Amino acid sequence: MGWNFLLLFIKAVGIILVGAELHFVGAAMAATKPRLSSFSRNLSAVPSSQTPGVKCGPNGTMFVSSGILDLDKILGGGFPLGSLVMVMEDAEAPHHMLLLRNFMSQGLVHNQPLFYASPAKDPRAFLGTLPSPSTSKDEKPRGSVPEQLQEKGLRIAWQYKKYMPENQPNFDSQSDNKQVYCNDFDLRKPLERHYHSAQHVDCVSIQDSTNFIALKDRCATFLAQFPRNDANSSCTGRIAIQSFCAPQCEHSNMEWDMLSFIKSMKGMIRSSNAVAVITFPPSLLSLSSSKRWQHLADTLLSVGAIPDEDKELAKLLAGYQDMVGFLNIHKVARINTQVPVILDATTFSIKLHKRRFLVLECINQAPVDGSSGSSYGTSSSCSSGSSKTGTLDF
Repeated sequence: MGWNFLLLFIKAVGIILVGAELHFVGAAMAATKPRLSSFSRNLSAVPSSQTPGVKCGPNGTMFVSSGILDLDKILGGGFPLGSLVMVMEDAEAPHHMLLLRNFMSQGLVHNQPLFYASPAKDPRAFLGTLPSPSTSKDEKPRGSVPEQLQEKGLRIAWQYKKYMPENQPNFDSQSDNKQVYCNDFDLRKPLERHYHSAQHVDCVSIQDSTNFIALKDRCATFLAQFPRNDANSSCTGRIAIQSFCAPQCEHSNMEWDMLSFIKSMKGMIRSSNAVAVITFPPSLLSLSSSKRWQHLADTLLSVGAIPDEDKELAKLLAGYQDMVGFLNIHKVARINTQVPVILDATTFSIKLHKRRFLVLECINQAPVDGSSGSSYGTSSSCSSGSSKTGTLDF
């Protein structure tokens, strides 16, 4: 009886020692190798671009910034290289100029060659209206992490830090780089002259052009500097064409010729490391031509003005007094994939943060007072002492 008890005791001790050894081995492996589940994205395998102003995305897509931080986030990184972006203008307000200016300024700040075509007689004068990036140390970028949190780090689930890879790339934070991916542009401060006085800025007027042969040749010569090479995107270019079918141009009634030019432009852009942004007023085109233009766009945007003193709209929307316009996203470019993009929202309000920085925000409905049926954002208040009361009908 004593020998049997001794053997059982030795077996139990052996099992405990083996279990403890396996536990220590597993802990050591977890400390040296990051744990990746089948549903987690292997960020270490994502290539990083060394080119300033170019960011790597999924499926080998390379992005350049639109010049608006909020728009880059909405589109999933910015404008893909090799894509055609078209912006439908509003006849009542030139909000498309805000998008165009930020797009051009961002390219010049990143030292990317720029080709600009305009119906104005002197298109180079437009470069003097481009905004300058904010360099004030007092104004922190929107969405930045406070310094105290950066120093202390995460307080919740701190024990899981050992399971995270050490060299994990960060796609959103650009504070460590001398040249950020997307700048906050101050609309009140013009861009410094040395940015747009360089030789890599080409401007052309399309006001007196009777055909598109010369413009097509100029674009082809410009895009020849950026041949498509997936392994190397060290040099990228930007094309900005303003008000392509403006009435002051002689070719404004040549809809089929303009459509043919856009088709050629899309083919040239697709085979180059460049992005083209074309703005046009759809009200000056026939409905069929406007639909064809929209179909050719990889990324399709439209801007709209806010009616002056629209009381009904002011009651419906929160923060209506701070809005300057609307931005609608009709199509998002998808390169190297057939999976469509499903956005949480397609209409955004255009606001000026501190009357200097362009901001895009989701449109929110103003809260409604159940007793009176009026919004909280209106001039009425709970202490106004009004004798008028409303009833709810169900």
